[in-house]
Amino acid sequence: MGVLVSKLLSTLMGNKEFRVLILGLDNAGKTTILYKLQMGEVVTTVPTIGFNVETVQYKNLRFQVWDLGGQTSIRPYWRCYYQNTNAIIYVVDSADPDRMGISKTELITMLEEEELKDAVLMVFANKQDLPNALATDAIAEKLGLSLLKNRQWAIFKTSAIKGDGLYDGLDWLVNSLREGK
Repeated sequence: MGVLVSKLLSTLMGNKEFRVLILGLDNAGKTTILYKLQMGEVVTTVPTIGFNVETVQYKNLRFQVWDLGGQTSIRPYWRCYYQNTNAIIYVVDSADPDRMGISKTELITMLEEEELKDAVLMVFANKQDLPNALATDAIAEKLGLSLLKNRQWAIFKTSAIKGDGLYDGLDWLVNSLREGK
């Protein structure tokens, strides 16, 4: 009976599921963000070797979120997960300006893939709570976001540890996905 009621409510309330990839270089905070969104708390993480997949429920939408490892040796395998992706959350370590060039290269390479041509892009400029963190405008410029003419995108300053900016980003993502479907 409970399953029937749950399915009926999901149908009435428009509960849809979207596939979301969380990508970015290693140590950007992807896994911390995933578990902060899913459980509402910060958990101790280790470098992701492979992937984590979790369901995040927000505003009557269900996100199947794939957090892929960001180490150099793992990045070539990201493409194995692109199919049927609705959105990309690209996480950047705002306090690591030395790797912005690598981050840009990985982002642009990924966005050129045919399977991701319709995916919306949300960039989390993470670790804004750290000293020397770059502003979102500077990060957007370093990543070349203004050059993305045929893609819906936004950038948000975030702190995964504090939770700052994460739900502003999710609100934008929900609106973007609802407009596109």
